[in-house]
Amino acid sequence: MTKPTTTARAAGKTVAAKAAVEPRAGFVSVPGTLPAFLHDEGCTSAPPAAQPLRVPLVPENVLKRHHAFISTDTRFRSAARLLAAYWREDQNIPIGFHVTDEPRPKHIKLGSRLRLDAARAGQNFISPEVFSLVRHSLMLREEGAMIDEHRLYSNALSSMPLCFNLLGPLALDLDLATKVFSGILPGFVATVEAIEFETSPGRRDARFLDDGTAFDAALKVITPDGEPATVFIEVKYSEGMSGPVARHRPRYDEASREVRLYRDPDAMVLRSTALEQLWREHMMAQRAVDLDVVGKALFIGIGPRLNRRVQGAFKAYQAELADPEPKDDLDRVPFMSVTIETIIEAMAAAGAVSTARKLWDRYCDFGRVLFWAMTPPPPGPVPRAANDNPSKATIKVRRKAAATIGEDASPAPSDAAAA
Repeated sequence: MTKPTTTARAAGKTVAAKAAVEPRAGFVSVPGTLPAFLHDEGCTSAPPAAQPLRVPLVPENVLKRHHAFISTDTRFRSAARLLAAYWREDQNIPIGFHVTDEPRPKHIKLGSRLRLDAARAGQNFISPEVFSLVRHSLMLREEGAMIDEHRLYSNALSSMPLCFNLLGPLALDLDLATKVFSGILPGFVATVEAIEFETSPGRRDARFLDDGTAFDAALKVITPDGEPATVFIEVKYSEGMSGPVARHRPRYDEASREVRLYRDPDAMVLRSTALEQLWREHMMAQRAVDLDVVGKALFIGIGPRLNRRVQGAFKAYQAELADPEPKDDLDRVPFMSVTIETIIEAMAAAGAVSTARKLWDRYCDFGRVLFWAMTPPPPGPVPRAANDNPSKATIKVRRKAAATIGEDASPAPSDAAAA
């Protein structure tokens, strides 16, 4: 690819500056309110409820009732797992199992997992068309692409199927994609030409990072100035930003100094568990521009508004970036974060209301989680006491104890039946 002229590159500086702003107003709801597109119908099986200002702290008994209790889950992950279980139940998808890592592995029901036959049928995706796109993408994946197919097909909580569910409908309808992303990134996107998944401009290439670093997705776009450009995307959902991390390589340190992105390229915080993936991917994006693999580029992180660990990581990473300077900003790759809610609301504003509702119900409806967590469970039969049917040995012990203290040793009706 030929380098843009100085005039075009100077214009690109303006494009980059425009891109690194808040999404265009008009479709982004105020936190703590109900998005406009949900006002008429709302959620699947609960009354329309405003998204809470923070994710609910769900009681353990509620989680266990839906096979959604994992003791190590973060607050957000716990609520998101319950929401995934609600979604699976609404869709009448049979529950799957989690295999423990104990010396003698156990299969336990997990509400956020799909049974194997349901997973193979593509029921982890919001439409048959998206499932077909997933299969097509897997068959034509890039050499060396690392995709955990079991996780993709069966884990309703994973960000892997979220990426396809969120961006897949846009990949299948580029006019819709253009409306959505020209609304969210008005200074950088005029039209969307293509969307690719699990992609890297330089996997295992020593000119880049000499490793397997890749992006969840990439948008091939045309900027308002008519130039081809790329939006590189990292998608997060329930992650606690606590790893695992890539094995550190000396090449990372070299690239960190080459890409001129950071206030301090040797800062340890860039190499921390929470930020190192963003660090690697942003360096990859910058090297792609510097090596003329792509023209202009923008790197965005997408995550839920209420996942404070994800949003905190995005903000902490942003704080490590160098302030743009006129002499070196012409090819700088900006970073910005966008919420999942923003993309869903932009889809609704562009006319894809049905798809937006499906995505909201599945991934963002924490008002529903709060509603059901506050709703008492329906009355049921009183559980039988553990000793209602004692063994013969237990009856003998009771009789002996009763004889010792002079009590009536006549067995209870259930005791007599057991005897």
